Amino acid sequence: MSGILGVIGGSGLYEMKSLKNVRRVTVRTPFGFPSDALVVGELEGRPMAFLPRHGLGHRIGPSDINFRANIYAMKKIGAGAVLSISAVGSMKEKIRPGDIVIVDQFFDHTKRRENTFFTDGVVGHVSLADPVCPALSGIVYDAARSVAKRVHRGGTYLCMEGPAFSTRAESEIYRKWGIDVIGMTNMPEAKLAREAELCYAVMALATDYDCWHKSEEDVAIETVLKILMRNVENSKEIIRKVAKRFPHPGGCGCGEALKNAIITDRKKIPAATRRRLSLLMGKYL
Repeated sequence: MSGILGVIGGSGLYEMKSLKNVRRVTVRTPFGFPSDALVVGELEGRPMAFLPRHGLGHRIGPSDINFRANIYAMKKIGAGAVLSISAVGSMKEKIRPGDIVIVDQFFDHTKRRENTFFTDGVVGHVSLADPVCPALSGIVYDAARSVAKRVHRGGTYLCMEGPAFSTRAESEIYRKWGIDVIGMTNMPEAKLAREAELCYAVMALATDYDCWHKSEEDVAIETVLKILMRNVENSKEIIRKVAKRFPHPGGCGCGEALKNAIITDRKKIPAATRRRLSLLMGKYL
């Protein structure tokens, strides 16, 4: 996959000394503005674009993020892939606070988020059986292994609505479901990335044991922030190593996710919808 490598995550990630030719780019989309201006630059000779998911100053709650605008903005500036970096709670003993999980599955437990580009007269059904790009995820895993001590390849991420953390009953039920980590931000981000034909990978940073663990403290924002700060430098180094190996050889199929997905009669698609989604599906119309 060619193009720019996009990174969506905390606002501190793009404050990297090795990031060159840095500029802030405001991107307007048919779905409104993304969380903030994109920080565009070059890292290891590769074009990069960073977007703080919650906006500068962390002012946007997880359910109020304009996910459609964020992904569309990445596509509009020429991103071919998105690396998502997120804080999560661990639902398994083996995933310790401070560990990194390269997620490969999701359980969408959100309730009130716009989760598709396909509305207003056009229907598209993309495949989400394997919701992350295996090639990009492999690069991220290798990079993480070379930087961090404990990295787990694969795992199911349950995305809850938030912003409050789980009750004990919820936490225990999620564990019985076989969930590996829990967070509030990667859905519908992953779904929209697939609809936008972007390679997508997740690097989840475990910060706590939610509230199920009997011998560890219940999750608290102070603990989360403390561990996240420790992981910022690791994350920057991992991003740098991913950039060195990007673009990956391809062959993943992410760039053709819509090839057979749009089932609406082309003559029935409203002109306004065609214009709004031309960046995403124009080549199939």
